[in-house]
Amino acid sequence: MDNTMFSLMANEEYLSDRRCIWVNGPVIVGAGPSGLATAACLRDQGVPFVVVERSDCIASLWQKRTYDRLKLHLPKKFCQLPKMPFPDHYPEYPTKRQFIDYLESYASHFKIKPEFNKSVKSARFDETNGLWRVRMASTTDAGEETEYICRWLVVATGENAEQVVPEINGLKNEFNGEVIHACEYKSGEKFRGKRVLVVGCGNSGMEVSLDLANHNAITSMVVRSSVHVLPREVMGKSTFGISVMLMKWLPLWLVDKLLLIVSWLVLGSLSKYGLKRPNIGPMELKSKTGKTPVLDIGALEKIKSGDVDIVPAIKRFSRSHVELVDGQKLDIDAVVLATGYRSNVPSWLQESEFFAKNGFPKSPFPNAWKGKSGLYAAGFTRKGLAGASADAVNIAQDIGKVWREETKRQKMRRNVGHRRCISVA
Repeated sequence: MDNTMFSLMANEEYLSDRRCIWVNGPVIVGAGPSGLATAACLRDQGVPFVVVERSDCIASLWQKRTYDRLKLHLPKKFCQLPKMPFPDHYPEYPTKRQFIDYLESYASHFKIKPEFNKSVKSARFDETNGLWRVRMASTTDAGEETEYICRWLVVATGENAEQVVPEINGLKNEFNGEVIHACEYKSGEKFRGKRVLVVGCGNSGMEVSLDLANHNAITSMVVRSSVHVLPREVMGKSTFGISVMLMKWLPLWLVDKLLLIVSWLVLGSLSKYGLKRPNIGPMELKSKTGKTPVLDIGALEKIKSGDVDIVPAIKRFSRSHVELVDGQKLDIDAVVLATGYRSNVPSWLQESEFFAKNGFPKSPFPNAWKGKSGLYAAGFTRKGLAGASADAVNIAQDIGKVWREETKRQKMRRNVGHRRCISVA
């Protein structure tokens, strides 16, 4: 294998304008929490690796595409990465800044030094040589390309690599106001006194609406489908933590039933405010579709008080207003699209057996981390940071086992060769 490798590399140097690099270990694409967790676990296994990242920093989603007031929605024990817990002095729900500081400390502790400003253009498995060829372009030096050749490829670009911007009649061509995606939203301060329409009612939509209302914006939120809203805590205990504990002992349907009863007792009936619950329970819906229930941190109070107005689906936009499907017309100054994100894997990974067209592994959790021919996925479980951490541990153990076996065999071959030389002499 080694001789084949060096032959391949030598040929590439002459046959291609791009620089070619052999990686003695896996290439990890993405320096977010999933990529960092995988790298740390590989470091613990003694396996070398290379992490490549298209941005100029780790966790670019957190650092560049999140709003100022963001905190972790789940308790910190469900969000810490493998082999390094959050500092004891951190609150139960760390802030955005605290989480970024934690990730930077994590990378420093495990000596993870990503190669920044490298965007993957394509990755394909070379059947002839049994290796992955990962072609990258520099985001800072136009025309500079590099091809990495490796035995293992870890896709850690995550579920939220690209923003989703829906096609809505009149939004692009007719509406004169400001339109931003939630990833560009920082604070409601600039929208004070303005009429803002938030499109989307997930955790981001709810929190952006809350922030806008807190800054005295005239806020409306589009809710076009059903949504589960749960209290973040019940009697001081995390609702998510309670559900995790209950699922160890009770069937999923019963856990959902209990969650809905508790939610009704704490929050009351929400249908009169325009929030209708799905037909299936919150945990079952999460398991089947990946759609996370909203954990309320104050938005419901604004909805009940009328500071956030719930409106139905959009029919079309015009110059300064929006027409809704029920015939209402609202004058608006700005639109915030809290319409989510998607995977970008199909745009660069030339593989169709493991990953589906939507950019997620075809196999459900807990078997969504390993494909064939040395291909792995970290952070595509739809189970948040806990799921990404589980993927990282599995991937590192799987690669580490092969790495140790092959290293042992190489040492044995060298020792045998050394003894033969002595005997001949």
